[in-house]
Amino acid sequence: MMLFLLPIAVIAIVAAYLGRMRAAARRRSAQSWDSLISQLRLDWSARELSDRANGIGTTPEAAWQSMEGPKGLCVMYQNSKVMLEMADYASRNSESVDRKLLETLRSDAMRIRVYVAVALGQYAFRQLNESICVNAYRAASMYVEMSDRMTELLQVHAAGLVPDFSAAMCN
Repeated sequence: MMLFLLPIAVIAIVAAYLGRMRAAARRRSAQSWDSLISQLRLDWSARELSDRANGIGTTPEAAWQSMEGPKGLCVMYQNSKVMLEMADYASRNSESVDRKLLETLRSDAMRIRVYVAVALGQYAFRQLNESICVNAYRAASMYVEMSDRMTELLQVHAAGLVPDFSAAMCN
């Protein structure tokens, strides 16, 4: 009897999961530009990291301090997801979007999320060390580059929205 119920339970769980994924995809595709901008976390800014990345050398430890440690990592994780959704929005609503740039933005967002997850995981189980700082530094560097690419995308395809994005990202 129990063996008979196991496949039914597995099918029910998979169906529920697929239903949730489909509902989430519909919600994402129905979002407006303003709702995406409003999802950006503004309680942290990458401005200082951007200044350092553009010529002033820094160490991973200094970057950890300037990004406010785990707080900055969490903000980068969430904002990279929003920027990924912004890239998807641009590809859905414009035929002239550079596909290579969108592919790079998607790749950057996923790498940022991986670096941040690794750094946060290490930070949760160990004391702060060089490895954690290096992963955080990589995520921060990619985040600054992704912000620049997103600004480039917006300047070319949504010139009227660039001031809103720049204001949101650089606080």
